[in-house]
Amino acid sequence: MNVSEPLLQEPVWPDDAGQRVVFLLDASSPLELRLLRAWVDRTRPEDAVTVDGECFEIPPSRRRNGTPIDPHFEDCVAAGEDVLFAPLRIAWLAPERDGVRAVSWWDLITFGDPRDPGRLRQRSILRRHRDRCRVVAGAPATLAELRGRWSEAAHDDTSATLGLPEFIVRQAALALERAERQLRGARYKVPRFVSDDILSQHSVRGALARIARESGRSEESVDRQAARYLKEIAATHSPYVIDLAASLIRALWSQGYRSLRFDDRQLAGIASLGQRHPIVFLPSHKSNLDHLVLQYALHVCGLPPNHTAGGINMNFFPIGPIVRRSGVFFIRRSFRDNPLYKFVLRRYIDFLIGKRFSLEWYVEGGRSRSGKLLPPRFGLLGYVVDAWRRGKSDDVFLIPVSIAYDQISDVGDYAVEQRGGKKEKESFGWFVGIVRRMRNRYGDIHIRFGDPISLAGSLGTPDPDAEVDPDAPVIEIQKLAFETCVRINRVTPITPTSLVTLALLGSGNRALTVDEILLGMRNLLDYTRRRKLPTTRELDELDAPDGVRRALEALQNSGVVSCYDEGPEAVYAIERDQHHAAAYYRNSVAHFFINSAIAELALLAAAREEAGDRNAAFWEEAMRLRDLLKFDFFFAEKDEFRRELREELTYQQPDWEARLAAGTAQVRAMIQDFRPFAAHRVLRPFLDGYDVVADALARRSASNEFERGPFVDDCLRLGRQYLLQGRVKSPESISKALFETAVRLADNRGLVETGSPGLSARRKAFASEVRDAIRRVEIIEALAAARRAGLPV
Repeated sequence: MNVSEPLLQEPVWPDDAGQRVVFLLDASSPLELRLLRAWVDRTRPEDAVTVDGECFEIPPSRRRNGTPIDPHFEDCVAAGEDVLFAPLRIAWLAPERDGVRAVSWWDLITFGDPRDPGRLRQRSILRRHRDRCRVVAGAPATLAELRGRWSEAAHDDTSATLGLPEFIVRQAALALERAERQLRGARYKVPRFVSDDILSQHSVRGALARIARESGRSEESVDRQAARYLKEIAATHSPYVIDLAASLIRALWSQGYRSLRFDDRQLAGIASLGQRHPIVFLPSHKSNLDHLVLQYALHVCGLPPNHTAGGINMNFFPIGPIVRRSGVFFIRRSFRDNPLYKFVLRRYIDFLIGKRFSLEWYVEGGRSRSGKLLPPRFGLLGYVVDAWRRGKSDDVFLIPVSIAYDQISDVGDYAVEQRGGKKEKESFGWFVGIVRRMRNRYGDIHIRFGDPISLAGSLGTPDPDAEVDPDAPVIEIQKLAFETCVRINRVTPITPTSLVTLALLGSGNRALTVDEILLGMRNLLDYTRRRKLPTTRELDELDAPDGVRRALEALQNSGVVSCYDEGPEAVYAIERDQHHAAAYYRNSVAHFFINSAIAELALLAAAREEAGDRNAAFWEEAMRLRDLLKFDFFFAEKDEFRRELREELTYQQPDWEARLAAGTAQVRAMIQDFRPFAAHRVLRPFLDGYDVVADALARRSASNEFERGPFVDDCLRLGRQYLLQGRVKSPESISKALFETAVRLADNRGLVETGSPGLSARRKAFASEVRDAIRRVEIIEALAAARRAGLPV
């Protein structure tokens, strides 16, 4: 083994412009040190002065073992001569297979990460695979340049407590990281020196001292607690675990799904945006696989994993340590009354935004149990906006992400919870259950990216001096979150599963033949295509009986649909106790049909005006329905909503305004021409749920104390009674999530708080409003049934 022999693709001697060059050797072993010194001797120009190429060994950045800085290096810095510091490191590459250097699953589980070999393995690689050993040269900098950066960092409160020698060592390590990424790839861009960078800032030290004074504690105890909080929160990326996690994720999702579909060109555009600005991925949250499949998509495109916020409940062995090292940072469920924890989290977000690391969290907070997007949470978004306002970045881009599945393994658990069952606590046994469910087949996974949202474009010029509480519910932050949800909905694809369940659930609990389902979906398919709604490519198969049959068989295999084939024709229906599962898939695309459904009901209200202003009646009822449904669906601002509704009516009836003014007969005829009818498919389940809550409120004494949990339990019992009596149409309306949303609506209308004036009368008025909407839905349902039967509508 000859260390003096040249390695492949060696860097050249730095352009010293006549200055003395001092090399900073970042070596993790004696072998690496000899290789670096050999490179210096081998590449030194002939005309170099004797002292040119002096080498100092600096503490190895890849193995932080407390090695002190060489005193001779400190003397060199103190001497003041404007030398050129050039950092050097040895990089160990992965084996080359089929022209690509990649770490295999076998590499990872046998000898560990081949890019970070131990001392014995280094010698073996150098002897047998010399092409895998490279000298990496970081960008050189003069002492004057580094001194200037050091002064600027102190002024900007970054690494403020570091001495100049320590700062130069830190800069050398970062320069080597950047250079090595050019060799290994961007997916290994990971933060370095997180704790040192954050906790050493003068402003942080001062804030911690203030917190200590206010809490009556010593500064030392507060400092220790802050360090513990940061360790509890921060991700600790490891290239080894990043690759290991990607292999595990691939093995997991490919068991249950055929493919993971996304537009890599669109993702490349987002990555290009991320090179200039910090980006925040805000995905929908339907499954426990969501974060994993997005991380895998980034990995296969050569991008680093996002810094992903995860609930502390997911930090259990062995999952917690693995996901933390692949990019997840953990935050507590509640910390409103813990100012020190909030401060540390805020500074951690500042660090990530300032260093342009990409972030990720679920804008909904938790997984949707109903299939549609949940109302957004504002907490972390407030922290990001606060960091941007205080000048940590000139702009931040929010990336709405829809993650959709043909089917999901979690839907059975969701159905149990909607019927009142308890959520299973996260644990290793819980995770094993997820893995076992992957033995079934669930179709494909679809990732779609919405148009990015610029904070600077949305919020204007920030005021760095403004003091803003990131926990405060600022209306601007709420609008950003709602716009993100609207854009997620806009790109969510309609799948065969969602369209078939939409048709089956709208059939009035009847079993249907394939031909009947095909007929019922004809208008839905036509509407989807003419409105150019996002779809998966399999949707075209639903034009033919075989395509419909395949979609039904997939649902039958997962137990959502049953088939009776002992008669002349096979008929399909939603399986008993599976209406919540079917509704989950239907609800994932219900937002595409909500405006049409509102238009139907508003026109029916306008048709009651024989002599009055039908146009005014239409818009009054449309806005009333928008207000009634605003906690279950994301609507545009009022003016934009009116424009969207006009567009919907123009699609259905180009001359709708003239027909609305012509008389009630024309309005009724216009309603009958709607294709497809939507209100009974997408609104009836929600309105029936509202009806249960409204009735339960109307039954209560206005003086009774209100407790949400017991009240929702009462609604579940009352709903089951109404289902048996036929007052509620479908079991899917007996839903804990739906009742909880209806309670939020009632609370928003002041119907929950006891003792307010006229409470009983207002509760009864709310119940009457809901029942009036249901009666109009029943008219639409009757029209749809007549159309299916081929009767005049």
